[in-house]
Amino acid sequence: MTPSTLTVGTRESRLACLQTDQIVEALKKHYPELELKIHHVTTHGDKVLDRPIAQLGGRGVFVKELEEALFEGTVDLVVHSLKDLPTDMPSGLTLACVLNRDDPRDVFLSDKADSFASLKPGSTVATSSRRRAAQLLALRQDLRFVDMRGNIPTRVRKLQEGQCDAMILAAAGLHRLGLQAHIKQYFELDVMTPAAGQGALAVECRSKDKDIIEMLKNIENPGTRFEITAERAFLDELGGGCSVPAGALCIYKDNQITITGTVAALDGSAVFRASLSGAASDAHALGKALANQLQEDGAEKILEDLRQSTPNTVSPP
Repeated sequence: MTPSTLTVGTRESRLACLQTDQIVEALKKHYPELELKIHHVTTHGDKVLDRPIAQLGGRGVFVKELEEALFEGTVDLVVHSLKDLPTDMPSGLTLACVLNRDDPRDVFLSDKADSFASLKPGSTVATSSRRRAAQLLALRQDLRFVDMRGNIPTRVRKLQEGQCDAMILAAAGLHRLGLQAHIKQYFELDVMTPAAGQGALAVECRSKDKDIIEMLKNIENPGTRFEITAERAFLDELGGGCSVPAGALCIYKDNQITITGTVAALDGSAVFRASLSGAASDAHALGKALANQLQEDGAEKILEDLRQSTPNTVSPP
């Protein structure tokens, strides 16, 4: 029986609410009589802004409290930016739906340069991502990368206030917030491999709620599901999370996929990047195979050290 009312859990930021609105609108299109209530949840990652994400520890700093709300029955489903969702799903919960993937690339913002290459030596580049800093350090050792926390509008404000010379963010968040005018450069795949799942939205619910899972199937994008299946298999095989500088991007077309994966040393001394193509139905196996290939190429030698390292500077809240 199709439920008549569902409660949707979401983080409180403007971006999270906009993304949740997309899910609500998609469900309403298929189920116009369905009543959807929004329940806001503050996560550990939202509360603690004076430390780099890699130092916070624990599982899924932006998802744990949302998942607890599912277990407690406070909400029936939760909406995530897929890149925030760890690959080790808790028993009893399932990734029921993926959709609305925006541009997955990372972007360059600056009021002092038109591109990453044109930044002056010694410039300060802000990012909360080890993955981004590691890949860009491989291109330029003459820049200073610092950690900067906060939601996207807050980080853009810090850039405008001169707290850094440039900033690296995900294109999708800026697009959804209508802040794309701040983008100076989009990084291509051979320069910066995005985070697994970047740009896509995810809906998580309880595994036992078969009626809700069936409802969510009606709004899923099958091509995006193939893409994120390969990307998350790659990351899972590496044993990586948001604190490990590994990226993956899969592109689906005509029942075929091509996945590119990257592991980079935090000091920029090594970047391992490779791609595999095959049938979309083999997405999980291709992701794992690519991870194994990079490990054999030498990435495994640096992964453990990378997991233990921390960014060098913490911004004020």
